[in-house]
Amino acid sequence: MRRFTRTAAAVSTAVVAAGLLAGCAESEQKAVPRLPERICWDGAFAGDDVAPLLPYGDRAEFSRLAALPFVLTEDDDSAVCTLDIDGRTRFQAIAELRKFEDAVDWTSWDSADPRPLDVGDKGIVWDTGAAAYVTCEPAKNPDSPGKYIELRISLSDPPDTSRLQAALPELMKEFVAFAQSELQCPGGTAEQ
Repeated sequence: MRRFTRTAAAVSTAVVAAGLLAGCAESEQKAVPRLPERICWDGAFAGDDVAPLLPYGDRAEFSRLAALPFVLTEDDDSAVCTLDIDGRTRFQAIAELRKFEDAVDWTSWDSADPRPLDVGDKGIVWDTGAAAYVTCEPAKNPDSPGKYIELRISLSDPPDTSRLQAALPELMKEFVAFAQSELQCPGGTAEQ
């Protein structure tokens, strides 16, 4: 019986010690990797605005596309900025050139119960993302192409969804202003 008691005590001590060590290791890794001052296309978002919305990890890596100039043309009709933390995509901003306004289709987010967002020509926001579009050059008639810029932001595994919900509208407003300015769309700072 005494041997059983000593063995049980040793096992209990080992389990408690392992739990404490795991707790220490866990608290040491609870940090978001440091981000540059401005991220995505040399200026679209402030790193300090995005960092609190990201899950903890050891290493942040941007896709090579994030460093390219923000240009949307017929030949290069999208711009993508992807931020991976520890090898998994956690933040993504996408801009796409659409020739027709009705090509902007957000029905894939219907199941996320999006709410309207007052930004650009039209916007929506849901639990982990937001979308908006702006008219750079309206179509002259229903059959002629125009220049409509669709913008989307999405985040994965945010540590605090209420903080994310509060931040998404401002991030999308910043993204819209950046796109309008860079692409010299009406309403952008480049034309003022």
